[in-house]
Amino acid sequence: MGPCADSLYRFVVEGSNVRGQLVYLDESWRELAARHDYPPVVLRLLGEAVSAAALLSATIKFDGALTIQASGDGGLRLLIAEATASGTVRGLARWKEKLEGTLLPELLGNGRLAITIDPGAGRERYQGVVALEGDSLSQSLRGYFAHSEQLPTRLWLAVEEERLAGLLLQWVPDERRDFSRDVDADALVNAWQQTVEHANALEPAELLELGVVELLARINGGRAVRLYPGESWRFLCSCSREKVAEMLRVLGREDLESLIEEQQRVSVGCEFCNAVFKFDAIDVAQLFSEDPHDLRSTRH
Repeated sequence: MGPCADSLYRFVVEGSNVRGQLVYLDESWRELAARHDYPPVVLRLLGEAVSAAALLSATIKFDGALTIQASGDGGLRLLIAEATASGTVRGLARWKEKLEGTLLPELLGNGRLAITIDPGAGRERYQGVVALEGDSLSQSLRGYFAHSEQLPTRLWLAVEEERLAGLLLQWVPDERRDFSRDVDADALVNAWQQTVEHANALEPAELLELGVVELLARINGGRAVRLYPGESWRFLCSCSREKVAEMLRVLGREDLESLIEEQQRVSVGCEFCNAVFKFDAIDVAQLFSEDPHDLRSTRH
C-alpha cells in the first residue's frame, strides 16, 4: 500500500500505548505554496508547519480549526499554518528581504510558538504559548506537548516541492489498565522507546516515498499495527465575501463612503490565498441596507 495523495492515516500499535498519524500532502501543498513566491528556506519551514498542523488536528475531536503560529524578531517574522476538522489546510509566512541561517531559531530570532484550537460553534478558543526550543519546529512542538499537554509526542516532518509528509507518535496512557495484574509496564515503555528510535532512523526521503504499510512495519519492529482507512485532505481558504463584508461594517458607513468617494471602490485582499474582494458604492449601500445579507456574491 503506497502513500495516497493528500491523505492522512491513523494507526495504533497493538499491545502498546503508542498511537500515531501519517500525513501526505501533494496537490494541496502545491496549491498552497504557489500563492506566494517563498524563498526555499521559508517554503521548507512553511511546509513543516502545514503538515504538523494536519497531524496535530487529527489528535483531537473537534469541529473547528487548529492553528500553529511561530513569530519572532528575526528575518522570518511570522509562520502560520491552519488545519480544520473537515480536512483542509492553509498557511502563509512573512519575512524580510534578508534571511540569515537555516534553522528555525536562527530565522525567527527571539520568538515564540503558539497553538490555537478553535472548537467552532461559538465555543471558547484555547491557546497554548511556549518559547521556541531546539533547532526545528518538530523539537519546539515536542516541548509544547511536554509543557502544555504533558503527553509524550514526537514528530518527523519532510518537505519537497511536490509533496509534504509527516509522522506523529504519541504515548497515550490507558487509565483502565491495572498495571499490577495484567500489564507489563516495562514492556509498554520499551515499545514506545523502540518505536521512537526506529522513527528517528528514517531519512526524510523515506518518509516521503515509502508505502504506508512498509513505513509502519519499519518503525514498529514487527509489532502488529491497526491501520485505519485514509482520510482525504485539500487546500481551502476560509475567506469569503461575506466575512469581508462583516469586517467592513465595523468600519462604519461614513468612513466607507469617504473611501468610495476617494477611490471609487474598496479592495480587501486575503493573504492566505490572494483572493481580492472589491466593494463599490452599490455594495456599500447594500452593507447597511435592511437586508445586509443581500450582497452581490461576485469574487473579483
